Amino acid sequence: MKKLTESECKKIMNKYRIPTTKEFLAKKPEEAVKFAKKIGYPVVLKIDSEDIIHKTETRTVVANIRNDKDVLEAFEKIIKNAKRHKPNAKINGVIVQEHVEGHETIVGGKIDPQFGPVILFGAGGIFTEVLRDTSIRICPIEREDAEEMINDIKYSKILKGYRGEPPVKMNEIINILLKVSKIMMKENVKEMDINPLIVSHKEAKAVDVRIIK
Repeated sequence: MKKLTESECKKIMNKYRIPTTKEFLAKKPEEAVKFAKKIGYPVVLKIDSEDIIHKTETRTVVANIRNDKDVLEAFEKIIKNAKRHKPNAKINGVIVQEHVEGHETIVGGKIDPQFGPVILFGAGGIFTEVLRDTSIRICPIEREDAEEMINDIKYSKILKGYRGEPPVKMNEIINILLKVSKIMMKENVKEMDINPLIVSHKEAKAVDVRIIK
């Protein structure tokens, strides 16, 4: 099995036209500052390494960075924590990523020993393990299946608009679910997670992507 780097994962996202965040891979702190200015503050910095999957636990991601000084400090901190966590890790650099606001959801897929490719949708981010609010279908799925997956979870009440908040772009989520189903059928992927897929009334974007082939 091979764990793809974030950059490799995003290439697959782009191939299937799944919207992703604006981002650049910086090899040096000065490049990170240059890219942050190009994207526009605030930004997120995170490690790009196939050997480091869980960035929050390893402290290799820093969010809500708002100036050049903090970019330089975050870059050094991320590299230091990555080497501390896994001294022999292959580090490609640090990703500079746009900051996206909205509701965190997860879209996942894996090869089930009994059913083959399956797809998952649910509450994402920190809610994935806390709420365990997910829906699963066997691939390939149709639009009706995608709609049912969204309606099946309790978190859909939030997504549809709650206490005056505008509903998210459901059609964007549906399209992404259909595209992930195609990935699971065509790309020889053993396991994948888009977590979070951040959705709002304006857009839906894949922020963190993990793929194992």
